[in-house]
Amino acid sequence: MVPDALKPLHLGLTGGIGSGKSTVATMLVACGAVLVDTDAIAHALTAPHGAALPALEREFGPEIIDADGAMDRARMRSLAFGDTSARRRLESILHPMIGHEAQRQADLSGGRPVVFDVPLLSAASPWRQRVNRLLVVDCREDTQVQRVMQRSGWSAEQVQRVMEQQTPRAARRAIADAVIFNDGLALGALNAQVTVLWQHWIRLPRGHTAGL
Repeated sequence: MVPDALKPLHLGLTGGIGSGKSTVATMLVACGAVLVDTDAIAHALTAPHGAALPALEREFGPEIIDADGAMDRARMRSLAFGDTSARRRLESILHPMIGHEAQRQADLSGGRPVVFDVPLLSAASPWRQRVNRLLVVDCREDTQVQRVMQRSGWSAEQVQRVMEQQTPRAARRAIADAVIFNDGLALGALNAQVTVLWQHWIRLPRGHTAGL
């Protein structure tokens, strides 16, 4: 058995929509991490010929598949946000498949530190137990709304509906080993915070979970 101190560092990265989490992920990759993006995995599973499509079609009917042969994201989003049971059925299909593929990718890291980008990571999530430390990227809710509206063209109401389905800010912060408050930060300042945190964590014993 490999001693914990010699195992690759596994970092969890989470944050609400519009928080800047993806930007921080890119910075961590520049520091030397291997990124395992669970959102990207979910998209691949539900793209044309994706491995999750047969189960999704059986569960939700052929209307959940769009003309291109992918999951109809707008239809599924509307269904899942309006029906807790539908969201749980969706998660019961996707989450095990995402977890399996995420672990497969992590196993190919070649011993380099791994960052698991998990938007819905919470205290009850099995992901919390799979990572040595958890970094939360945070900002004000009005900042989240403005950022997503600008980049996606969504209405404020659409953004709010997504935010309501995500882990609350306070709950995310409560389980974090470190929080970066990404509100009003220039990219250089954000990168400096990420780099300092990375250098601190990379030197710690793997069993240590204290933040910076």
